[in-house]
Amino acid sequence: MPADKPIWLLTNSRSGSNSDRALALLGADCREAGFTVARILAFPDDRLPTPSDLENAGIDQLAIFTGDGTLNAAIANLSGWDGAVIVLPGGTMNLLSKRLHGPEAEPGLILKHVATGASRAVRPIMIRCAEGDALAGLLAGPGTAWAGVREAMRDFDIPGIAEGASDAISETTGGSMVRCCDPRLGRQDGYPLIEFTPSHRGMQLDAYHAEGTGEILRQSLALLRRNFREGPHTRLGLVDEVTLETCDGEPLDILIDGETATLPKKAKFTVAPCEVDLLATHHGF
Repeated sequence: MPADKPIWLLTNSRSGSNSDRALALLGADCREAGFTVARILAFPDDRLPTPSDLENAGIDQLAIFTGDGTLNAAIANLSGWDGAVIVLPGGTMNLLSKRLHGPEAEPGLILKHVATGASRAVRPIMIRCAEGDALAGLLAGPGTAWAGVREAMRDFDIPGIAEGASDAISETTGGSMVRCCDPRLGRQDGYPLIEFTPSHRGMQLDAYHAEGTGEILRQSLALLRRNFREGPHTRLGLVDEVTLETCDGEPLDILIDGETATLPKKAKFTVAPCEVDLLATHHGF
């Protein structure tokens, strides 16, 4: 790779790792790896780049240093682009970065691997539904109510955290439970939360439950921290297609890569390949 290769960089000031210090370090990492950051896009003040924006500027690699939600929107906006995306861990959970680069990879190491050719272009499996595609993961059920509490925590809104947590516990335990109806997996009285995890093998389904005071507390704390697997749960299986439905006919609440959406009471989920190249440095790809 030639020295001083121009790239564009997309950031988001509201993402978990986008501090001034982190951005300064990232700039140094880019220079050390031999990249010249020709333009910085600060979402949401700047709009997301399109394929024509990048092509007209002669840019064939876009580095994205944001959380999973902004990554999702940016990658969807680049569908059909001939270039490649460098996913960097710039959020709180960084699930897509971990999927592509491993759990411990830092931005500097990822950029170094890409610069030296120690990466490959991949189009990883996504989870597709009527409201969009999930590259990092998808959650369905009333347990998604905890997303609002996390937003309040990010804004240091103490009253909002207290009120939201109370409402989320009520929703998790008393909301419209969700079940797998085609194929029939797990219990048919439903769960407060079903997690979809994409992989090259399909969609892994895990159902989370909250029965009794102890499980409610454990599940609530796990949801609040987004460490879902710390809560009580059951592995339902690995599938390429599944239909969920709410047990009482209410609309289905979901989180697509951390962003809220609503589907009808019965909704189909399938797998599909990503529609733009992502650069992976982990041996899992």
